Amino acid sequence: MTDSVPPAHPFDLATRLEPEGEHVFRARTSPDYANMVGPFGGVTAATMLNAVWSHPQRQGEPIALTVNFAGPLEEGDFVVTARPARTNRSTQHWTIDIVQGGQVAATATAVFAVRRETWSSTEAEFPTVPPASAVESASHRIRAAWPRCYDMRFVRGPLSLDTEHDTATDSVSTLWIRDEPPRPVDFVSLTALCDAFFPRIFVRRPKWVPIGTVTLTIYYHCDASMLAAHGERELLGTARALQFRNGYFDQTAEVWSPAGELFATTHQAVYYRE
Repeated sequence: MTDSVPPAHPFDLATRLEPEGEHVFRARTSPDYANMVGPFGGVTAATMLNAVWSHPQRQGEPIALTVNFAGPLEEGDFVVTARPARTNRSTQHWTIDIVQGGQVAATATAVFAVRRETWSSTEAEFPTVPPASAVESASHRIRAAWPRCYDMRFVRGPLSLDTEHDTATDSVSTLWIRDEPPRPVDFVSLTALCDAFFPRIFVRRPKWVPIGTVTLTIYYHCDASMLAAHGERELLGTARALQFRNGYFDQTAEVWSPAGELFATTHQAVYYRE
């Protein structure tokens, strides 16, 4: 009698890559992470990071990732190409793109590095919040599939697309969040989670408008040992916008461990249409 193999986590299936030659991988969209148009941008970014993480020439761990979303992905297969542009003593620079049907859907750059112990300090302040166990899990009234892949527990600024509500005074959300079902966090899943904050315009003005992330940048402040120690527990995220103007807004966020370790910061520019 042999032990049964547990099924793969939906996130691992959604970001799975099949090598197709030097620097080239094939991937496929997942219905579990579908958005209103195409897949959830966070899982697209995570798949691009995974192409570097899985590459035999990779050195070190991610420091930064910038993804530019050129156009929506259709359901089905697509090709990810990841090439090392330059390798230095401490840093390694990568270019990545996604092509589907002969068209570029996304481009990206990534910086990996070998971290060395130095003096360190965190100036950002961990928010004052109740523990995740004291906050009710949110139910999402949104037509996309991907929010069901996360357990979200809002301390402040939940999503409420109700046109009867007045415009809020700010766009701040603070919430506990983890993969659903639970999954140990790693750099690939942390990448997707950094885009799991609902568009800030939906919090500031709780009504539906067409939106789309144009560019997303993530800075990783943790290392693999910190992520391994964290396991599958909730992370604390806080997000806000700084400016809404003429069809575009920015969105900035922090992702913390419950112990007050800053794991990542993220920034993006988002298109919206009235």
